[in-house]
Amino acid sequence: MTESPRSQFLSLHLIETLAAVLPVRDENGQPKSLVFGGVERHMITSQARRRAERVHARNRANAGRGALKGRSMGVRTREWALLTGRELESAHGWDRDRALVTARAVMEGSGLKFGDPKKKTVAHLTKVLIFAPADAGTRIAHHIAGRAAEVEEWCDTYLAAQTRAEEAKKARREARKKTAAPQEAAEAPAEAATVALPPLPKATRDAVLLALAPRDAVDIALYGRFLAEIPDSPNVDGAVQTGHAFTVHESEQIEDFYAAADDAKLDRKRNALDFLDAADDAGAGMTGYQSLISGTFYRHAVLDRTQLRVNLRVAGMDEAEAEQAASEAEKEFVNSFVEAFPEAKKNSTASTGSLPALVLAFEGERPYNYASAFQQPVDEGPLSTGGEGPAGPAAVRRLLRHHIFVSRRRDDLRTARVLTYDPQIDLLLDELGLPESLSVVERAEDLTP
Repeated sequence: MTESPRSQFLSLHLIETLAAVLPVRDENGQPKSLVFGGVERHMITSQARRRAERVHARNRANAGRGALKGRSMGVRTREWALLTGRELESAHGWDRDRALVTARAVMEGSGLKFGDPKKKTVAHLTKVLIFAPADAGTRIAHHIAGRAAEVEEWCDTYLAAQTRAEEAKKARREARKKTAAPQEAAEAPAEAATVALPPLPKATRDAVLLALAPRDAVDIALYGRFLAEIPDSPNVDGAVQTGHAFTVHESEQIEDFYAAADDAKLDRKRNALDFLDAADDAGAGMTGYQSLISGTFYRHAVLDRTQLRVNLRVAGMDEAEAEQAASEAEKEFVNSFVEAFPEAKKNSTASTGSLPALVLAFEGERPYNYASAFQQPVDEGPLSTGGEGPAGPAAVRRLLRHHIFVSRRRDDLRTARVLTYDPQIDLLLDELGLPESLSVVERAEDLTP
């Protein structure tokens, strides 16, 4: 039997119910929200979702689990100079300070911008997060160590030129403040203009660009990256599209008052000899409020299979390698979409233990977003009074009804599958009498052929 050709896009849709959590918050510590269908909804941003999924897949691969086990993965950080310096120190025996200074100078000479060198907290951090293969720091350090004499000579010249340039700028600023010395003010810019930073040797710059290039990091091929500071460093158009998750009903927020106990104070109170001593140790150690949300969420993501294979081919894989890696990446992406969850307040709310009530996956020649199925907020009132009942089952009914309606009008929709981890939803699926085109599976890996 010949297998039918696969469509370009794999669309994923998910319904999940969360209780008393705060997976993402704004600058004021409040839950994020949006207005949709005329009412306010709780929102979990696509950024939070994407990072949770990306890190989930990376951790599994690094631990030798999942479809991508053993594959190269990426790290998004501002600490590449620190990582390179540590590698120079630990693997090549360099002095710690010299290693760090050289690593920063080399990466700065490649075009990256760093924080203020006078501020220790940011001096060796790049201005922006850089998403690069996990071994980029090791590769840069190996190149520096292999050309130590050349690189160190350049570094000394570079740092000396930097110092002269800073001194010239300082002199110019001071001269501008001295209105009585116009001649000095006029000469300072000319002096500053003559201080030029020596270019990084071409071989070293090429090595840095190659180390930071996406190469075979599968998660970069999936989620893409944009590095504007180095124009000749390749950017990647992501193969994954992610929508903001939102509640299918109007949002409700609670302000949870908490009181934290002071163990030492309570111990004194417990062992007090009279009531006066006990009174001195009365009260909580600390009090405050935290915002928590509950609700049933709809979320959506799309995998562009064609873009994924293009990204892997551009990274240097041949057609067969790219096909194998793309197939593995798709399986792991689906698994992460189902299992991963943002980790904010995970210990105090156990939010990462949630499982979806329903996952719907299908192929098509274009992406399909079913947010409009929930434009009218779910009314959780009793069915006997015209309501839709609990939001979870109501959202499942709406989603499946919406998909069946659309699929009758779109010839490209096919291989639709649903997965549930909720026994009540499982019974509901039997009651709904799904069409033959919509099959029920029992494992996340079965959502994609």
